[in-house]
This record gives sequence, C-alpha cells and structure tokens, in this order.
Amino acid sequence: MKAVVICQKMGIAAFLYIRKMNTQVEIKRKNRKSIVLILIILTAMIIMAAVCMFVGSSDMTIGEALNALMLNGTDGHERIIWKIRIPRVLAAIIAGAGLSVSGLIMQTTLNNSMASPSTLGVSNAAVFGANLSIIAFAGGFLSTGNNLTSYTVGTNPYSTSLMAFLFSTASILLILSLCKIRAFSPNVVVLAGIAVGSVWTAATTILQYYATDVGLSAAVVWSFGDLGRASYKTVVIMLVVVAIGTIFFQTMSWRFNVLLSGEATARSMGVNVDMLRFFSMLIASVITAVCVSFLGVIGFVGIICPHITKKLLGHDHRFTVPMSAISGSMLLLMADTLSRSIGNGSALPVGAITSLLGAPFFIAVIFSRKENHP
Repeated sequence: MKAVVICQKMGIAAFLYIRKMNTQVEIKRKNRKSIVLILIILTAMIIMAAVCMFVGSSDMTIGEALNALMLNGTDGHERIIWKIRIPRVLAAIIAGAGLSVSGLIMQTTLNNSMASPSTLGVSNAAVFGANLSIIAFAGGFLSTGNNLTSYTVGTNPYSTSLMAFLFSTASILLILSLCKIRAFSPNVVVLAGIAVGSVWTAATTILQYYATDVGLSAAVVWSFGDLGRASYKTVVIMLVVVAIGTIFFQTMSWRFNVLLSGEATARSMGVNVDMLRFFSMLIASVITAVCVSFLGVIGFVGIICPHITKKLLGHDHRFTVPMSAISGSMLLLMADTLSRSIGNGSALPVGAITSLLGAPFFIAVIFSRKENHP
C-alpha cells in the first residue's frame, strides 16, 4: 500500500514538473515571438523614416537627396534636407512614440480601452493657451488689430508653445488634485477630464469669438497638427521628456502587469495603486503636453497604436511599451508621408490625416467589443 502511495506522489510530482517545464517553454517561445515582432516593426519604421525623408514637393531625386544628406549637394538641397526634412522626421518619430506610449499607459491605469492622451483634456488646455498667446498678445484684439505686418512682427512661436504647455500642465495638476480630494478611481479621473476639457473648449470658443480675422486664422492654423514647425531645439526637448517618461514606464512594467489583474490583486502584491496611477497619469500627460505644445493637436495615435500592439503581443508591458513607441513612430511617419504626397505642393496637416485614419478604427473597435447582456 505504501508503495502505491509513493508511486502516486511520484506521478503527481512528475506531472507538475512536466507542466512547469512546458509552461516555461511556452513563455520563452512567446517572448521570442514578441522580440522578433518588435525588431520587424523597428526595421519597418527605419525604412519608413528614410522614405519620409526623400518625399516632398521640391522635385529632388533620390540621388540629389543622398548627396545633400552627405553634405555634397547644392545649398538649397542641403537646406531642405537638414533644416526641414530631418527635424520633421525626428519630430514624427519622437512625438509618435510619446503619444502612443501615453495612450497605452492611460488605458492600463484607467482600465479603459478607449482612454487616450486627450482623456484629461490636455489638448483642450493646450489649444486654449496657444489661442490666448496668439489672439491676445500677438495677432488679436489687444494690439495689432487686422494688420498682418504687425502680427508677424509681434508673434513668437516659442511663447505660444510655452503658453500651451503651461495651461496643459495646470489642467493636469487641477484634475489630479480634484481626483486626490474625491477618490482616485478611474471613473473619477475620466469624468474630471471631460468636465475640465469642456471648460477649456468653451473658453477657447469665447476667445475666438472676440478675435480679429488675423488672430483667429493664426489660432486655428496653430491647432492643426503640423510637423513642419519642428526644429532641432524642439526635437531635443521632446526627446528628453519622451525618453525619460518611456524609461519610467518600462521600469514599472511588472506593476502595470499586476494592475491588469485588478486593484485588489495589485495591492496584495505590494503595489501602491493610487501612487502608481497618479504618477503614471502625470507623466503621460506631461509627454502629451510637450508634444502638443510644439506640434499642435495630433489625434488618435494614442488609441490606434496601443490597440494594435495589444492585439499582436498581448498585455505584457515589458514588450508593449517599446512596441507601442515604435508603432506610434511608424504611424506618424506614414501619416506625414501621406500628407506631403497628396498635398499638391504643400503638406496637409498631419493631425487631419491621423484623424481620418483613426476615426474608422475607433468605430471598428467600438462595434467589435462584445457586450454582456443579462
């Protein structure tokens, strides 16, 4: 009888050991697959960046563009490549990565697949700040009237970006403070973001109502997402902010993975859920504020790319964070290339292209979700 019991225990132990080994093999296989997919998308993104650099309205051949890239071309060609196209490509890579990673983290921390960088009204606050700078202090009713010459003398793009960033940051801090007072739950964050965003939108509308023709036109043009206004200075600032934020999210990967199992599970494993949610939302919003303040409103990147990433790789943030960054860069490069290809000599606002791509995707996601009926 003892021999039978011993054999049974040995059999159970062997079964558990084999099951454990199979699980480890499956995890390793899945991890290798994720790494391969990331490398494939990274290669495609690099190729897309090269294509984007050689596409434009200047009628430059690929050979002339390569010569300009090597500083062996004409002054005009070198100026186009080094002063216009390279900053534009770098801005697309950095902003696309930042917006996409911010969307992924917001969806995780808020447990809402429809969350995006605009959830907290960051874009609304940035638009109001830029409108205030342009209309009230550069081309609006306080000084220049409808005199276009006076407007071009008085305007300062960096002051506009700074004002947009300051209002975005103020909006973030206001919403997060309200959530800390009430209760830092996902629903409260979303509702507070919608309410405060509506206030910024209303204030922008009132401001534009009293603007002059010149000020109104300039303010509306600023709100278009445009990579053409990028410079090396703005690229460096965005790179620093996006890089620091992405590294932070990558180091917090296991905490985000635990949070996906529920708040109770995360708390039982020692994760400070409220603190994690607060700092994640703050950093994601700051990344969005920096990108929007320099480039204007670029929508749907923070929704499309995280969904595609999770569809391909699952929900392991060790892999979805870098994959979201690469896919966001890829999407914005594609949108910018398309905007300059169909612009008939001028580049269409890249924000309009991403919205045209994102709206059908957004509708498809909504209708593909399975509803639980009683």
